[in-house]
Amino acid sequence: MTVTVHRDSDAGPPDEYVEAEIHRLLTEDPAVAEQGITVVRTERALVLHGEVESAHRREEILRRVAERFPDVQITSDIGVIRTQAPTEIEQLP
Repeated sequence: MTVTVHRDSDAGPPDEYVEAEIHRLLTEDPAVAEQGITVVRTERALVLHGEVESAHRREEILRRVAERFPDVQITSDIGVIRTQAPTEIEQLP
């Protein structure tokens, strides 16, 4: 799932400092504390890659990043992993 959080058409490409600050926010903010999310810089945006346990968690991460960096275009490629027990038996060969 790809979601663009914010678009500022006048903003230039994000720099490595913004990339590092977002990564620090993701890992050090006690409300987020996500080490499995990577930040990749492109020409016009930063892309967040990884997986979280719920759509709510993904939205909270995107909200916090957009709040802290309102002038940076952030695109999300954060997937939601299955956290429920499997409903079928896995057959091994």
